[in-house]
Amino acid sequence: MDTSLLQGAFSAIPTPLLNGRIDEETFRAQIEWQIEQGIDGFVPCSTTGESATLTHAEHQEVMKICIDQVKGRVPVFAGTGSNSTDEAVSLTKFAKQVGADGAVIITPYYNRPTPDGLYAHYKRIAEEASLPIILYNVPSRTGCNMQPETVARIVRDIPEVVAIKEASGSLTQASRILEECPDGFQLLSGEDDLVLPLMSVGGCGVISVTSNIVPGMMSGLCKAYLAGDVAEARRLHFAMQPLVRSMFIETNPLPVKTAQWLMGQCKSLEFRMPLVPMREENVEALKKVLSDFNLIK
Repeated sequence: MDTSLLQGAFSAIPTPLLNGRIDEETFRAQIEWQIEQGIDGFVPCSTTGESATLTHAEHQEVMKICIDQVKGRVPVFAGTGSNSTDEAVSLTKFAKQVGADGAVIITPYYNRPTPDGLYAHYKRIAEEASLPIILYNVPSRTGCNMQPETVARIVRDIPEVVAIKEASGSLTQASRILEECPDGFQLLSGEDDLVLPLMSVGGCGVISVTSNIVPGMMSGLCKAYLAGDVAEARRLHFAMQPLVRSMFIETNPLPVKTAQWLMGQCKSLEFRMPLVPMREENVEALKKVLSDFNLIK
C-alpha cells in the first residue's frame, strides 16, 4: 500500500450513544468536524470506540457509517481485533467488504498467546481477509507485550502487515522494532504523550485520543515534524500536554467522551457498562483544562 496513507494523526474515534444505541447523526457530525479541522484519518471501533462492548452488528454499523461519511477523503483503518482469531477474521473480512483502507488489530487479550500464537493469529487473518494490517501492541490493556523480534518475524513473513500502533510506553522497544523490521515498515504512536519522541526515532504519526478534541493541533505536530520543523513540533507537543494528561485522568474513553459532551458535540453522555461516568472532581478538572484551551466557555 501507499505508506503515505499512514502518516499523520489518526483519531481513535469514540462511538456516540443515545438511549443505548449508536447515535449516527452525532457520529457523522463528529467525523465531518474533524475532517474540517485537518485530521489525517480515523480508526473506528478502537478501545476509544468501546469496541469491547459493541455487539458484532454494532461493530459493523460503526465501520460502515465512518467509511460512508469519510467518502475517501482521508484513510479509515478499522479496529477489527478480538481475542478470538475466528472473530478477528470475520470483522476484518467485513472491513474489507465495506471499503476500509486497512485494519488495526490488537494482540489477543486475556488469552496471553505465545509468540508462536501471535504469529499464527496474524498469519491466519492475513490469509483469509488480505487487507493492510496495523498491529496494535498495548500490554496495559491486553496482558501481552509483543516483543520486537516477534513483530519482525510477523512483518518479514506476512506482507499484509504494514505498520504497528505501539503503546508499550517504551521508547527503547519502539526503537528496537524499527531497528529489526525491514525498511518501509511504519510505526505509529499509541500514546499521545510520546508522539514526538517516537517520531524522533522514525515513527510516522499517531493513533490518538486527544486528536478527537484538537485534531488540528495533533495533526499539526505530525506535519511539522515530517516537514523538518522540529521547533514547531516541539512547541505543539508541550502546548498539548495538559490536554493529553486530562484525556487519561480516568479510564479512556471516559474523559474524551465527557469532553465532547461538554463541547456540545453530542446529545447525550453515555457509556457501555462496566464503564460509568467520571467522578465529579475529575469532571471539574477536565472542565478547567478545556476552558484553558478555549474549547468550552
